[in-house]
Amino acid sequence: MSPMMRATTDNGLLAPVPDADGAPFWDFATRGELRIQSCAACREPRFPPRPCCPKCQSFASSWRLVNGTGHIWSYVLPHPPLLPGYAAHAPYNVVVVELSDAPGIRMVGNLVASPDAEIDSAAPEDLRIGAPVRAVFPQAQGITLLRWTPERP
Repeated sequence: MSPMMRATTDNGLLAPVPDADGAPFWDFATRGELRIQSCAACREPRFPPRPCCPKCQSFASSWRLVNGTGHIWSYVLPHPPLLPGYAAHAPYNVVVVELSDAPGIRMVGNLVASPDAEIDSAAPEDLRIGAPVRAVFPQAQGITLLRWTPERP
């Protein structure tokens, strides 16, 4: 089995399992690029990736490069952890980020202190609705992840 097809990493954390529609997202992430699927007919951005545009029903799509910035739209601190592999990190955060240059597109991830930091590394004051963040793409056990770091002015 390919490393990208595992449901969890060796330490029990969730790993991406791309399907046919989402595989390009992870291919671009491996190159450090945040791209979102857009309709090739009406240009409407969409996430998560899917075969048909919800606005015009076209099956034509492209992958648009976005700048990788956004703001925290929502967050949660799971107590206790949802899966056993996360117990050592509790409490950790899960953030929903709305992209700056694709309003309405929201992505889930973890806020971390630096690109290679653990999921419980964010300072509590950085976890607030509206806080600016930037996408980072750390590698873990041969898997590229999407995480977010605080965007400093």
